[in-house]
Amino acid sequence: MPLLPSPCLSFTAYRDWCYKRSFISAGLRLTVLHLQAGQSTLCCWTPRHPDPQTRPSLVLLHGFGANANWQWSSYLRPLINAGFDLYIPDLLFFGGSYTARSDRSDTFQAECVMAAMEAMGVNRIRAVVGVSYGGFVGYRIAAMFEAMVERVVLISAGVCLEEKDLREGMFVVDDLEEAASILLPQTPERLRQLIRLSHCRPPPALPTCFLSDFIHVMCTDYVDEKRGLIFALIRDRKLSDLPKISQPTLIIWGEQDQIFPLELGHRLKRHLEENSQLEVIKNAGHAVNLEKSKELCKLLKAFVLHSSKQEYNKRKGRKWYSATKYAGEGVKKFAASLPLLSGQREKA
Repeated sequence: MPLLPSPCLSFTAYRDWCYKRSFISAGLRLTVLHLQAGQSTLCCWTPRHPDPQTRPSLVLLHGFGANANWQWSSYLRPLINAGFDLYIPDLLFFGGSYTARSDRSDTFQAECVMAAMEAMGVNRIRAVVGVSYGGFVGYRIAAMFEAMVERVVLISAGVCLEEKDLREGMFVVDDLEEAASILLPQTPERLRQLIRLSHCRPPPALPTCFLSDFIHVMCTDYVDEKRGLIFALIRDRKLSDLPKISQPTLIIWGEQDQIFPLELGHRLKRHLEENSQLEVIKNAGHAVNLEKSKELCKLLKAFVLHSSKQEYNKRKGRKWYSATKYAGEGVKKFAASLPLLSGQREKA
């Protein structure tokens, strides 16, 4: 079916405008950074008033399908209210981000994101959070910039896939060209297929006029460049070449994921061993960040905040122990009676 022209009043364009307004009203601003002597441009939503001394930084990385606005809007208020400064870039060839260089690797994406962070004065990141393709980039960031990144959250990110998995029938497609045609839909039929594959409970009615409008607004820019991203990501990919990251890692997966099957989540857990935990969300597909945003946000906050509180309590306990090492027995008993000061956890 030929692509219908975009109407004068575009629902997709209006929705995109609403998402941008939600970012602004949450206290963020769009920052445009020119990198590599002007060869690359990265657009990033940043705090209007960053406070690195008291508010840890989170970097949120989107996947294919749309820009950062569409994938992270519902997470802004909960994470900001939890005490984080958010940095949400549009990866290269999404939104307003672009490069004149020919490198399409996730390594180059990681280098650009971190060059932008450095340009903005961010030298410590509490957690890098990546959805799908953003998880591939986040994994590279963690491996390449180990000293800057404390924790990693990977959501539906099949970083442990191998090219041979396509030929062996793990996915709904068996070659890269067909995968690219679904991930970069140029017809309503392909977009309808992508929605049904990525959602556990897709909308029952998907009018062609709305699908055509979405394609016209969101899916027609940098098609060849995005196809290059997909090919560079998967071609000749082997698990044996994937480095093990050292940071504590939370892996989140939708139980009914048809894009990256759950087996890839278990494979990643085995690859990272004891340094990771896998959380499987029921009644969710590949787009678990959209289908189960509240549940996912709770997992994210618990992983980052709870772990940080444990580390804080341990440090407090060590300091108090040093201060009371040579004190009288009465002071020691008093310290031991206070869980926070003694380094013990309070019972829930």
